[in-house]
Amino acid sequence: MIRGLLLCGGRSSRFGSDKLLVRASASEARALAALAAINLISGAGNALAVIPPGAAALRRLLDEAGCAILESAATARGLGASIAAGVAASAHADGWIVALGDMPFIRDVTIAAVRSKLEAGAAIAAPVLAGNRQRGHPVGFSKAFGKELAALDGDEGARSVIARHRDDIVLIEVDDPGIAIDIDKPEDLRD
Repeated sequence: MIRGLLLCGGRSSRFGSDKLLVRASASEARALAALAAINLISGAGNALAVIPPGAAALRRLLDEAGCAILESAATARGLGASIAAGVAASAHADGWIVALGDMPFIRDVTIAAVRSKLEAGAAIAAPVLAGNRQRGHPVGFSKAFGKELAALDGDEGARSVIARHRDDIVLIEVDDPGIAIDIDKPEDLRD
């Protein structure tokens, strides 16, 4: 099984409040994290949300969306540490699709395409935007990268793993602007 990892441990410092609990848009009643979770579950078939300890409202929201939940103090150390915690908690997986709770507009078909490439034997799979070839999220990793991912720490995420294995990346051209839309500030929200 390819495990969907939904990273929800950020501090929302640029947003000014817990952005993951905010509605994704004026026309979307669901919160950012819930919408990201629903899309990940639909595309990957499952999701393990990595959240900070004691985040009761976030836990409830993600549980209602259908996520398995991992509360981890590692989230305080950053994105890399959150990935490592999620990978360690699902070490039995055949691979991981790493998604971010503040990127709710990625289509489930894009996530499914990443999963499909991993299932077909890709070492690393990532979507690129048709036209400009901008690489986006989520990124999928095969089981071969389990030890490297579990060793991550700090806030860099998996950038170093991707850089070391750039020749192993299978790029998937998609027409999905959501792969490059992350919500950092209130003005990033859709109308």
